[in-house]
This record gives sequence, structure tokens and C-alpha cells, in this order.
Amino acid sequence: MSTETDTDVDLDAEARRIDREHVFHSWSAQAHLDLPVIAGGQGTTVWDHAGNRMLDFASQLVNVNIGHQHPAVVKAIQEQAAQLATIGPATSNLTRGRAAEKILAKAPEGFEKVFFTNGGADAVENAIRMARLHTGRDTVLSTYRSYHGNTGAAIVATGDWRRMPNQYARGHVHFFGPYLYRSEFWATTPEEESERALHHLERVIQSEGPQTIAALLLESVPGTAGILVPPPGYLAGVRALADTYDLVLILDEVMAGFGRTGRWFAFQGYDVVPDLITFAKGVNSGYVPVGGVIMSEPIAKTFDERVFPGGLTYSGHPLAAASIIGALDAMESEGIVDNARRVGAEAIGPGLKELQARHPLIGETRGEGVFWAMELVRDRETREPVGVDVIGRLKKELVARGLIPFTAENRIHVVPPCVVTPEEVAQAMSIYDEALGVVEADAL
Repeated sequence: MSTETDTDVDLDAEARRIDREHVFHSWSAQAHLDLPVIAGGQGTTVWDHAGNRMLDFASQLVNVNIGHQHPAVVKAIQEQAAQLATIGPATSNLTRGRAAEKILAKAPEGFEKVFFTNGGADAVENAIRMARLHTGRDTVLSTYRSYHGNTGAAIVATGDWRRMPNQYARGHVHFFGPYLYRSEFWATTPEEESERALHHLERVIQSEGPQTIAALLLESVPGTAGILVPPPGYLAGVRALADTYDLVLILDEVMAGFGRTGRWFAFQGYDVVPDLITFAKGVNSGYVPVGGVIMSEPIAKTFDERVFPGGLTYSGHPLAAASIIGALDAMESEGIVDNARRVGAEAIGPGLKELQARHPLIGETRGEGVFWAMELVRDRETREPVGVDVIGRLKKELVARGLIPFTAENRIHVVPPCVVTPEEVAQAMSIYDEALGVVEADAL
């Protein structure tokens, strides 16, 4: 055992060394990783052991909605740990019950139960299980542009490249959702895109056979796929199709929920009420791993006299439950969801439009709340996406200027914590502006 103290070693170098030698990272080839060291954080800012500070405009994995080290959430976890650090799910626990009540208070009328999971992927996994058992059918329809998690059914429900090496689950069919900037339907307006995407979905339902389909699974606002804000009438139209063909509608709010769009749930802006809602990281900003399924009354009652064949050792873990209570109370009392809406409308959206006007590399900006994306193209007329070389260089330039970005394919996602201030947005916009200027000359 080393006798060196923290003051005797370069802790950032030590963290990198140990990480490279012993930590296996997700979604990565391991040999050439060069990851930032994060030693601490507060609000929208993080820093390494040497004290170098960075704006976190990725919210890590778009989950630190309440910001880093919020004292109310930290205190809730500490107090619960002192009282009862863990307990099994086959018990009644006051903290768990109160966490469920807090979540249900934000859901629409008609939702009465919460099934707690360890994260978003197993929330989606169990929502699929519930829908299949409730309907007695097997098939789940989801979009190609989606990400639902990395468990057996959730990864196959995912539409992007991560599905392809992981196809171990049955009964999944994909369709195209709306995306006007790269329309699959030759649409020229949001209304056309909505109408034609709904027609496409109905034909998929009819062609697969409604009698075989258990559920439609959608992210309310697809996140990793590009912050694809649904066009007018689309989600309401999906709800109508689910009703017409007697399908369960599952809305995935794992990334979009709990303030990210400037609303408690993203779907609340789109005239739609689902049958099942999946949630996770936003509910407590990821301070303790947690997720869950919010169940409407008809689906919950399916299991009144019938055993639900699912469970997790840490379902409703008391530390996670306490963190949910602390986070939701603080978000409500401090107006954090309203802040996300206001900053998005007054600072992020206008700031990105100004960047788009100055930089031909930006083909489109889109989003709401603190949930935005810049789509980067080599040519605005052809909309040819930039390559990974451009995104890689831009990411390097942003980090060098003190900003942690969220990158996906040909996009930079602008997704700071919901507590971000207009001043921090202005600082970030200046950094984006400088970095784009450096990269643009060689990219176009």
C-alpha cells in the first residue's frame, strides 16, 4: 500500500494512470482514450485536482439537471444514510413511498403506481414487459432515431448503431419518426412532416398486424438522436393511433424529463398522455442510480391479482429515494424548471441563432428548455453532415477553452444543467463561437 499523501503526487496524472490501467469504459475502443479528470463540481462548473475549471454543458450524460453538488440533495442522501443505508424491495419504506408520491404529483391524472428500477435502461425494459403482459402481445414499435438503453430489450428497441451488435431480444420493429431537417417524407413544413410521419406509422401498424403489437415506444423528445422536437400534432396523433389500434403508448422521459425541456415532463407540451412513462436520471440528477416506470391505473391493475414477473435487488433503494425527494423539493422551491424554460427561450435559443447566422458550419439549431442541438454540415444547400474528424477537432477546441461538450454524430448538443444562468450561457456561446471559428476554415 502506498504511503504517499495527496500532496505528494499529481492527482490528475494518477487518476489518468489508474483509469487507463483498470477501468473499462462503455461505448469505446479502450486503447486511445484520453478522458478529462473531474475531481469536484458546483452548479454548472466542474474542476480537476489542479483546480482547472470547466463549464459542464453536457450535464455529464444529460442528467445533472439540478447541477453538481446541490446541498439539498447531498443533505438528503447523508441523512438517509445515517438512518437506513439500504433495505430490500420486499418491504414498506417511508422514504420510498414519499418519493413515489412526489413523482406521481408531477404526472397526469390517472397514474397511481411507480415501479422503481436502477436506471433508465431497465425502466424501459420493464415498461416493455408490462405492456406485453397487459396486452398479451409481443411486438414493440420504436423509431430508428432513438436510444432507450443497454439492456436486452431496451437496446433492441434503440434505433441507432448500438442496436446492431446487440440484437438478442425478440419482437421489435422500427419506423421513421419526424425529422424535418432530414425528412424521410419529402416534407417541406412541420405540418407536412407530422401528417406524413403519422401516415407512415399507421401503415407500419397495419402491415405488422395490430393484433401482434403490444406497444409504441417513443422518446417524447428524442435526445441522443438529435433533440428532435416533435412537430405540431405528432405526439397527439401517435396517441390517437394507439387508441385506434388498442396499443400501449410508452413515452421515454429518461433524458427529456424533470425539467430538461422547461417542463416537468416533456410530453406535457404536446397534448398527449401516455399509458406508461419511463424516467431516470433527471429525477435526482444522477446523484444515486435510479429509474422507474410510472404506471397508469389500467396497467397497474393488471397485476392486482397476477404476479408481476420482474424485480431488482435495489428497486426503491432508500438513498435513491431520499435523493429524489431532496431534488424534487429543491427544484420546486427554487423554480429550477421555470429557470430552464426561461433561459432556453431568452438565452440559449437566441444565442444559438446568432451563432448560426455567423457560422456556415451550422446547418440548423433546434430545441427547448436546456435541451438544444447544433447540427453541423459541410454545405447548407446539400446538408452534407460533417465527419467525425470535424466533431473531434471541435470537441478538442471546446475542452481547451474550458467547456465540456456533448457530441453525437455530426452534432453538438447544448445541454447544461437546469440551474444555468444567462451569464454562463453567454460565456458558453463565446466559447462555441471561438471554437467554431478555428475549425470552420478547414472544415468547409
